[in-house]
Amino acid sequence: MEPVTPDPARRLRVGDLDIDVTVSPRRRTVRLTVERDASVTAVVPPGVDEDTLARLVRSKRRWLYAKLAEKRALAAERPDKEFVSGEGFSYLGRSYRLLIVDEAPEPVQLVRGRFRMRRDCLDDPARHLARWYRRAGQRWLPRRAAPWARRMAVPLGELRVRPLGYRWGSCSPDGNVNIHWATMQLPVDLVDYVLVHELAHVHQPNHGREFWRLVERAMPDYEARRDLLTRAGARLWLP
Repeated sequence: MEPVTPDPARRLRVGDLDIDVTVSPRRRTVRLTVERDASVTAVVPPGVDEDTLARLVRSKRRWLYAKLAEKRALAAERPDKEFVSGEGFSYLGRSYRLLIVDEAPEPVQLVRGRFRMRRDCLDDPARHLARWYRRAGQRWLPRRAAPWARRMAVPLGELRVRPLGYRWGSCSPDGNVNIHWATMQLPVDLVDYVLVHELAHVHQPNHGREFWRLVERAMPDYEARRDLLTRAGARLWLP
């Protein structure tokens, strides 16, 4: 059997499971993940063949089905939002009502406890609000991450706020961190967990024992925050 190739669009079918496969030279073992959109991904070291990966998936089938059921149940809780005055949108764990206005200096602003959106933005309101979260995160998150990076002795490079699909974040070995703009809807203690998780990956690319030890040293209550994040993430607005 041919080795799995480093094509991010590669998909492997195992029984009734579709696995999106990515090859990473940083991996030493296979990482199976059930994403927030109930898709299944595998990040594998170079040279892993499809037969080996399929055997691993079959051995983890019971765990995968349980996780898929959990993710689909949580996804059913995701709210539908309307861009009308009075609709609520979260910022750092607090809900702020939307107010549609005829004139404003910016497409979206947070002013005196209200999200204000210009009426001429209603042709594509989700894009304008997501851009506001992204800009707010780009100002706030680097300052929030810096003390955690010092505590963890992690070299913090550039922190960028981006759309990342159903991932909270990603990082590179040189300390550059990407955080999803939707993270800015979470309470601050859960934002901190996302930051600590990604910073720990600078030293430990795998979710192995050493990775979780590093997270725990920085954040002893990480397990409680991780569980809260799973539930809170399903209730966030995503366009």
